[in-house]
Amino acid sequence: SLCAAGVPDLSYQQLKDLKKANVLHIDVRERWEIDRFGKIPESINIPLGELMEALQMDPTEFKEQYNQKMPSKSDPVVFSCLAGTRSKQALGFAMSLGFS
Repeated sequence: SLCAAGVPDLSYQQLKDLKKANVLHIDVRERWEIDRFGKIPESINIPLGELMEALQMDPTEFKEQYNQKMPSKSDPVVFSCLAGTRSKQALGFAMSLGFS
């Protein structure tokens, strides 16, 4: 299950369509889950426990750590996890930091 502020749940096809529009996709599963179940193409893995710190990093540090440009507070971002619980928490974290 995937979530975005305007659309609480997205289907896989909706995510594929959004990714064509340069939406940043952050997978908040743990690294062992990525190793076991696979990486979602073109997503970056930031485990939920690291997300608050990551979203407050210096942009240069973020790029070095995650090999991706740090999102601005107005950039479209989609969070995903295994069942939807952590992605909803991630959305709450991002919104509490001023992401729209």
